Amino acid sequence: MSKQYSTVLFLATAAMIAGCAGFLPSTPEVSDNSAVVALMDSARADIANGKLDAAVAPLERALRIEPRNPVLWQELAKLRLQQGQYQQAEGMATRSNSWAGTNKALRAENWRLIGEARLKRGDRQGAQAAFDMAAEQAN
Repeated sequence: MSKQYSTVLFLATAAMIAGCAGFLPSTPEVSDNSAVVALMDSARADIANGKLDAAVAPLERALRIEPRNPVLWQELAKLRLQQGQYQQAEGMATRSNSWAGTNKALRAENWRLIGEARLKRGDRQGAQAAFDMAAEQAN
């Protein structure tokens, strides 16, 4: 297989998986803890206003309250990806997967985040493996 063909195939697969993410069941509520919910709302407001650095603090506080909450880890992974901190994003998505249990939608989204982080770092093989895991979780 030519290098150009494999690159096109890889990018098409990545686009397909990213497009499928919208069809996955929604992730669970953040928490039953009102303080954690308030902190998440604060972080999301900061993100919506383009204040990515300010959004880190409430997410980290929420994680101190609920360190095993996979949704919080995933949100922090998404934020780190937006900030261009790809290695941290991958690590946080991996941590989210370690607490996600049987939640396939959450696990699939984490694998997609891992794939994006790896792709941004230039690790095409690693990214493809992550996108493959995302597709496997989605089934």
